[in-house]
Amino acid sequence: MRVVDSKHQLGVAIVRVAIGVIFLWAGLEKVLGAGPEGWSAAGFLGNATGGSLGWPFVAAGTEGPFNPTVDFWIGLSENATAMSIINILVPWGQIGIGVSLILGLLTRFGTTMGTLMMLFFFVAAWDFEFGIVNQHLAYAFVTFLLGYLGAGNYYGLDATMGNNFGPTLRRWFFSGERLEPVGATA
Repeated sequence: MRVVDSKHQLGVAIVRVAIGVIFLWAGLEKVLGAGPEGWSAAGFLGNATGGSLGWPFVAAGTEGPFNPTVDFWIGLSENATAMSIINILVPWGQIGIGVSLILGLLTRFGTTMGTLMMLFFFVAAWDFEFGIVNQHLAYAFVTFLLGYLGAGNYYGLDATMGNNFGPTLRRWFFSGERLEPVGATA
């Protein structure tokens, strides 16, 4: 999809950078702010799965988790090998996604990874107490939309650097079809 109006292109770029800052901040917070023991996803995976659909789908006062995947996430949180991999992939993945979106470089790949990460977080948390939409689903939707729009083509490095690669790499890793950089004259 091509965004043709320059104001809309600027808007797409601003949203791309804003979401990139959110991902970068989340990753840096985990890497730099975790203290000497380091950050671990075990707490999130082991405790964030107790959500239920809530009213009107489940009667008020129903005990126990409704999440059908709760055993998977708790088992994962107790698996030291899996956690050693997850504890590297999550923060460094967030940093990589953030840098990708801020620079508008490898945007399709970055948005795909961001969408997948947020969908995993959404299913792991599975808490619909306040409705089906939470921040993880919202971020998944926005990152998917940025990838679909080819957001790196608008004030991003995909517009210039991506043109050096063939159509397959542009389609899957950069921002899709070949475009002239924003501000370039024909």
